[in-house]
Amino acid sequence: MPVLRWPSFRRPLDVLFLVACILLTADVLVPEIWGHGKTKDYPLWYWAGQQILHGGDLYPHGPNDGFAFLYPPLSAILLALPSAFGKLPLYLGLCLLNAAAWWMTAQLSNAMTGSGKTPDPWLEALPGLVTIPFVFDMFDLGQPNLVLLAMMLFGFWCLWRGRGWLSGGMFALAAAIKVFPVAVLPYLLWRRHWTSAISMVAFLGVLLFLAPAPIRGFDRNVSELTTWYRGMIGSNSEHGFGQRDAQNWSWVNQSIIAVTHRLVRPVNYNQIDPAKPAQYMNVANVDYRTANWIVLAVFAAIGLGFIAIIPARANMTQRSIAEEVGILFCLMTLASPLARQYYFVWLFFPITVLFHRAALDGRPKARAISRLALGASFALMALSLPVFPKILQAAGNNIAATFVMVAALAWHILNPPPARDPHSTAQPRI
Repeated sequence: MPVLRWPSFRRPLDVLFLVACILLTADVLVPEIWGHGKTKDYPLWYWAGQQILHGGDLYPHGPNDGFAFLYPPLSAILLALPSAFGKLPLYLGLCLLNAAAWWMTAQLSNAMTGSGKTPDPWLEALPGLVTIPFVFDMFDLGQPNLVLLAMMLFGFWCLWRGRGWLSGGMFALAAAIKVFPVAVLPYLLWRRHWTSAISMVAFLGVLLFLAPAPIRGFDRNVSELTTWYRGMIGSNSEHGFGQRDAQNWSWVNQSIIAVTHRLVRPVNYNQIDPAKPAQYMNVANVDYRTANWIVLAVFAAIGLGFIAIIPARANMTQRSIAEEVGILFCLMTLASPLARQYYFVWLFFPITVLFHRAALDGRPKARAISRLALGASFALMALSLPVFPKILQAAGNNIAATFVMVAALAWHILNPPPARDPHSTAQPRI
């Protein structure tokens, strides 16, 4: 199917997409125009852009002062130009960027499933429909995770077409904006995508150290980058990490790191709200250092399991590559130290792969497993609704949903279609 396609007013589902984008944009602009101003992260993005424009500091100088802006300096530099025109143009620009990312994520995801078939309009639209709650968070909060997902998908699309330098550049840009996509680098090295890996490292150096230099000055940029690293990456203790201690150990964070710590040591998962009584869910009582060793053991087990199921390079097919990258996106989401609800928008691609397997796989058992996995995952993710107790999120309902998808994708990798299937080809092309 064509990867790049403009929305068409002749296609009802495309019209529905445009209407949804208008409503989501209205959620951002209406409070700013007629209300008391849009809240969430939007004012912070405007502040960061203004700091760049006026030569102000992005991070505090005191070692004990908290950060308002949690991202590398490049992110603020990218916000500077649109913020020069005022809040409304900046907010509108971010909404349009999210809308474009949503559209491109859907198109790339449907084109990269390896099914070898063009989905009908409803199958093409289903992943976008079921992930609307996550997309709403992207617009409402002003977070860039959907944009990062589109970048990563485009990076893999380039990689599979032999454009290693371009793919590495896209991966680097995503990681320079918000660090967690850097987790793709070990995968590139393991799969021996040398050009893409070298390109990613080179572009990261350029984007983090050289690109900001003409605007901030080389020495100042290095100083700010060092301050950011110490405050975000190098700051962790049993009380918290990454400048948001109460949030990062509380129920809102469903990363493997946070959930493991809540399970093995007494961490108050209600600490994000001091007015509420402390609540715990630990089944063990180990110290902070031991908990970190348990986290490392969990990561090692997951990584070795991933390596064990993915096929050798000679046996890779269109289908297996899609399933493999679907698992990779799942694991990258969970491996991030912070995985709030909106982070799980990255499940868009694995959900799309499973929808294609559920509808287009020629084997009844494969279709049934895909449908069962999707149903179980959606049921688990629904436990995040406000009607359910917060302990279900503290225990990792979204993690459980993600691992259900991982298990289904792993089953597909280990049980490929018969070799006579025309789509079971060893050519890593879409």
